Amino acid sequence: METGNDTQLSEFFLLGFSENQPQIQPVIFGLFLFMYILTFTGNLLIIMAIIVDSHLHTPMYLFLSNLSFVDICFTSTTVPQMLVNIHTQSKAITYAGCIIQMYFLLLFSGLDIFLLTVMAYDRYVAICHPLHYMIIMSTRRCGLMILACWIIGVINSLLHTFLVLRLSFCTNLEIPHFFCELNQVVHQACSDTFLNDMVIYITAMLLAVGPFSGILYSYSRIVSSICAISSVQGKYKAFSTCASHLSVVSLFYCTLLGVYLSSAVTQNSHATATASLMYTVVTPMLNPFIYSLRNKDIKTALKILLGSVTRSRSMDSPS
Repeated sequence: METGNDTQLSEFFLLGFSENQPQIQPVIFGLFLFMYILTFTGNLLIIMAIIVDSHLHTPMYLFLSNLSFVDICFTSTTVPQMLVNIHTQSKAITYAGCIIQMYFLLLFSGLDIFLLTVMAYDRYVAICHPLHYMIIMSTRRCGLMILACWIIGVINSLLHTFLVLRLSFCTNLEIPHFFCELNQVVHQACSDTFLNDMVIYITAMLLAVGPFSGILYSYSRIVSSICAISSVQGKYKAFSTCASHLSVVSLFYCTLLGVYLSSAVTQNSHATATASLMYTVVTPMLNPFIYSLRNKDIKTALKILLGSVTRSRSMDSPS
């Protein structure tokens, strides 16, 4: 297949949500700025609360702090660029900027999936093998799990990025999204994208279906163990230890599934962009609320953190 001439390629154009309705752009700007601040602040508070409270220096909260860090980075790869584009009334993003954004989107979305899987395994060990929990989930093993998540995420991101770099692009480089989504970027190419498409499908099966199957297996064993508990109080206590994680997993995978179902059922680019908004912005924003509202330990740690901040401010203020 004849490749396009990409010698003049310098930028892509992110169409966003309402290119034909400029009057609502200030509303969108304010909404996304508010959501980004809320996401950044909420996840940062979770991380600081875990660091400050020594009672939370356990495997479960180690994974949670990493998840909060990844959520901050995940949102930071898309929303600031979109806010700049709305503020400057420009839809352009440089070719290099688009490639970099795509790389980090792949990295942090993959890390979200891997960390949720590791957290499901942590809950499985805690409920099904409580007497051996500290041995199985040792500090060294938890560190190796997190390192493995990062290594696999980096390799996956680099693979897709290098495959995109080999493509030639034509002059029509409009992406019907508010970020450089991999599939959309690939389909802007003039050259043959068969290899890219095959790698996308294969990695999606391995890195999405595989971890999801692991989560389902972990929770099937957890449910079996909970059902075997005789007392109602014991069942409630066991379920409460994984309720927050189960809520986050359900939210993440339901929104992710909604994106691909909407793109498969309809050709409406606005519907697909709106669905993508759910897992790239809304889910990271809601995660801190889910963990703080349903977790007494996090609530206590946040009270201690906010109390210490208030006391330090009162001591620093002039009398």
